[in-house]
Amino acid sequence: MALMVGVSGVRGIVGETLTPEVALQFAHAYGTLLEGRRVVLARDSRPSGEMFAAAVVSGLLAAGCPVTDLGIAMTPTVGHAIRTEKYAGGVVITASHNPGQWNGLKFLDELGLAPDPDRARRIAEIRAEGHYRNVRADFPARNADAEAGERHAEAVLAAMEVDPSPLRGMRVVLDSVNGAGCQDTPGFLSELGCEVVHINGEPTGVFAHPPEPLAENLTQLCQAVRQAHAAVGFAQDPDADRLAIVDEEGEFIGEEYTLALSAESVLSRRAGPVAANLSTSRMIDDVAARHGVTVVRTPVGEAHVARAMLANDCVIGGEGNGGVIDLRISPVRDSLTGISQVLQLVAATGQTIGQLVASLPRYALIKQKLECPRERIDRAVEAVSAAFAGQRLNRSDGVRIDLADGWVHLRASNTEPIMRVMAEAGSDEAARALVGRVRAAAGL
Repeated sequence: MALMVGVSGVRGIVGETLTPEVALQFAHAYGTLLEGRRVVLARDSRPSGEMFAAAVVSGLLAAGCPVTDLGIAMTPTVGHAIRTEKYAGGVVITASHNPGQWNGLKFLDELGLAPDPDRARRIAEIRAEGHYRNVRADFPARNADAEAGERHAEAVLAAMEVDPSPLRGMRVVLDSVNGAGCQDTPGFLSELGCEVVHINGEPTGVFAHPPEPLAENLTQLCQAVRQAHAAVGFAQDPDADRLAIVDEEGEFIGEEYTLALSAESVLSRRAGPVAANLSTSRMIDDVAARHGVTVVRTPVGEAHVARAMLANDCVIGGEGNGGVIDLRISPVRDSLTGISQVLQLVAATGQTIGQLVASLPRYALIKQKLECPRERIDRAVEAVSAAFAGQRLNRSDGVRIDLADGWVHLRASNTEPIMRVMAEAGSDEAARALVGRVRAAAGL
């Protein structure tokens, strides 16, 4: 399996495609690109993270970059730190939702965004060419900052626009999957007045279940919500940038609802454009239309969404994988922001999660992963585009086809060596039929 290198950073299998030597090289290349300016570093809780942190620090220091190490911290905490502390960039050692045998390096620029494609290519080129910046004396310092997560949580609390008093005593079950969200999320919820039941709450990096926050991986959370008679269950992924929700009946409502509910929360108070990627449910369009605002669609990847938010003065944005972005906090997907927006909607309306979900249009969304060699991906996209010629196509990221009764999106994954096909329609049968048509056209 190849090392994954792109706008989402570097990911690979620990000890196989991703080794300390590889991590050092990419960190040295990034430090070279930054010309020795200040960098912030963090990692999720994977057991290999400390090893890779040592390698990354070595690469950054070799290029003359002073390093501030946050230790185990959420990815959005790094984005917030870059913005507030004026770092030139950041590195997060994480493979996000990938299984435990994976790890990776996620680079953030001076805005807290993942580098644009040109900068991402430049990092890889410096590493491939070996043309590094090297200091030979007066090596910069390595500092520690144990309070960045607390400052991030305080910023999310300070940005709340709804009186949280109706949340006092609300029982919330939190599943942090033994990841980076363990440390600051329970205190954040307690500050809101919630009674927190924390499962998988030790940052050991030994994931209690597959870490992607999907229905099949969150049966323990669903059961815990029912047993605790809780009002809601929240699930984070290992670096806590994504959030999934379980309702008061212990039913997983789907990660697409995280952004839809957050958008409803924000737009009920402030009008403005919304940004979402091409693989996000039409629910976001329905919510926006309800409030008389537009949706800006982007290629998949939080950096694309965040850049569109900056360019269009969007009040909220994110991705249908449970990622919510509030530029007042950080240009990074942020589970704390998602929790805040959903609970503000509960506090403002007095409705349960189930009632809020019932107020949104219901669609069937099918997501499939397909094994497909890289050399076949472009041919598959071209074949599908030709088969649906005459329909409304978006070719900015693979191909998305919008039809009157649904949409379908075929694209290469940024984080795994696979293709993804997603389709949404009014019924499960109709969505599966769309998937079948695309797979047939692509020869997959």
